Order: sequence, then C-alpha cells, then structure tokens
Amino acid sequence: MGIRKKTNKNPPVLSHEFVIQNHADIVSCVAMVFLLGLMFEVTSKFAVLFITVQYNVTISANEGPEETAVNHFHHGIKDLATIFFYMLVAIIMHAIIQEYVLDKINRKKHFSKTKHSKFNESGQLSAFYLFSFGWGASILLSENFLSNPVTLWEGYPHTLMPFQMKFYYICQLGYWLHALPELYFQKTKKEDIPRQLVYIFLYLVHIAGAYILNLNRLCLVLLVLHYFVELLFHVSRLVYFSNENRQMGFTIWAVLFVLGRLLTLSLSVLTVGFGLATAENQGFDLAAGNFNVLFVRITVLAAICLTQAFMMWKFINFQLRRWREHAQAQTLKKKQVPSKSKSKKDKANGVNGVNSHGADSPRARKEKSS
Repeated sequence: MGIRKKTNKNPPVLSHEFVIQNHADIVSCVAMVFLLGLMFEVTSKFAVLFITVQYNVTISANEGPEETAVNHFHHGIKDLATIFFYMLVAIIMHAIIQEYVLDKINRKKHFSKTKHSKFNESGQLSAFYLFSFGWGASILLSENFLSNPVTLWEGYPHTLMPFQMKFYYICQLGYWLHALPELYFQKTKKEDIPRQLVYIFLYLVHIAGAYILNLNRLCLVLLVLHYFVELLFHVSRLVYFSNENRQMGFTIWAVLFVLGRLLTLSLSVLTVGFGLATAENQGFDLAAGNFNVLFVRITVLAAICLTQAFMMWKFINFQLRRWREHAQAQTLKKKQVPSKSKSKKDKANGVNGVNSHGADSPRARKEKSS
C-alpha cells in the first residue's frame, strides 16, 4: 500500500484522486441507500436481499415435551447480493481502521515507504484474522465439531447451516472480495499486486468452493487453524517494526506454520479421502447438494495439497532469505571488528614512530646535522 499524501488542493470531482481520497464516504452512501430501502414498502423486498441472510429453513426439534423451532440456512444465488453488501461494509471498516489507528501510528513512528506499506498490510490483516479466528472458534465450540470430528463428514451433504456459520461465510467472501478494489484505493505498488492477487484468489476459490460443495464444516476448521497461524505472523511483524530485536514471534510462527500444514493435510485426507469415500450417500445430485463422487473428491484433495505445497515452498524461500540476510549481517560485523582494531594499531604505531623519530630523539638530531 502506498503512502497517501494529503494536499490542500481539492481534486476534480469523479477523478481518480477524488475517488481514492473519498472512497469510504462514497461507499458509505451506497450502503446507506440499501438501509434506507428497508423503510419503504416498495423497496423493502429488494433491500432485504442485500442486508439479511437468505434461504431460511425452519426445522422443529423435540426437546423434552415441547417442540422448538430451529432456523437453519442453505446457500443459493441470492447470496451474491448479500455478499456484495457486506463487501461494502468491509471497505468502510478497512478505511476506519486505516484512518483512526494505522495512520496515527505511522505518523508517530515515521516508517520508511517499504515499512509503511508492510505495516498497513499487517495491521489490516491482524484485525481481520483476530476477528475471524475468535468468531470461527466460537462456532466450532457451539456446534461441537472439535469434540466429535466424525461430524465433519458424517451426514454429508451438509446443506443446512446455523445462522452464525452462514453469516460467517458471507462475511468471509465479502472481505476477500473487498480486497480487490482496495488494491486501487490504497494505491498498491505494481510489484506488490501479483503477490496480493495470488493469495486473494486462493482464499476466494477455497472458501467459495467449500461453500458451494457443502464442505462448510471442514472448511471452517481449516480456516480457524490457518487464521491463527497467520495472526501470529502478522502480529510478530508488527512487533518487529516497533523493535527489530524482537524476533521470537517469527520462530514460534515458523514451527506452528509447519504443524498447521500437516494438520490441514491430515484433516483433509481424513475427511475427504476416507470419511466421504466410505460414506453411504455416494453419487452426484445437484438438487440435493450431494457432490460425493470420486472426481470431486480427487479435485478437492488436489487443490488442498497443491495449495499447501505452494505455501511450504514460499515458506522455505522466506526462511532461506532470512538466514542469508542474517549470515551476511554476521559477516559484516566480523569484518568491521578487525578493521577497527587494525586502525587502532596503525594509530599507535604512528604515534610511536613520531616519538622515536621526533625532533628530540638523537637519531633526529643526527639526521639534521648530516
């Protein structure tokens, strides 16, 4: 993310600079239009599609002598409207965190352009990962997915979701979609755009794929695990920017990163490769949301394995670069120490030479007389 310079001159209306400076206000006005639409009967049916979660299904549950109605949700094409609205909300929240938190810290620390960009990126992602990890972990605990891992594949297809899980996926897709226009709003450097597009694309493909294929339980567990590891990395980077001597967080993150990749592969193979492969409900049924066929299972496992291999390759390159930079810094320090000691010896020899061949020495008087 580039540094946005504030100038006293007002840019022309609807110019690129005007949109970038005022994008949060513009998006807020668009979101307010949908909220105002709820107030009128003519537009309320249209506005509800964008604001509320769609595809509600009421199921009666017998708890004791009384029956209670439980609301569940499934996915559909109308979710695109809801995802769009919460993409607007994500852009507004991004601007609030940037202006009222990160920009104030940047002005105090006086970071360089490179550190400024990385600090903004880690600050935004730390807030998102912390929120998503806490929310996802609460869903896992309330639905008992961790205490009973068999539920990850038992009863597939999992077409019905509780409200919290459905809303969680809507917000996840909305956030990663908002990252695309943010590349323009934040004036991201051209050399950083390919890297950011890659991880945005990976997030969208995996989350949307699990959401459509009704693998929402497995995806939720993997997201919570992944977000925890990524949260540790970006918090460690923020701490490193405040004090470059504090690098313990990177060491802990490196260990957890490798463990996270192993757990991801293990859970994926256990759920998709063994659990769904031995399930009774085999076959392809688009209407029922059943995608439990060999081709889909192989595709899902291949996508997960390739992604984990790509992440490990990036991780190994990152660690090798860090070790190389550390080794270069150590060699420079070793070269500087002998050079300093050598310069001190030269000065001492110079002083001794002046004293031994100075004007008061007998040798100097002899050389003068000759």
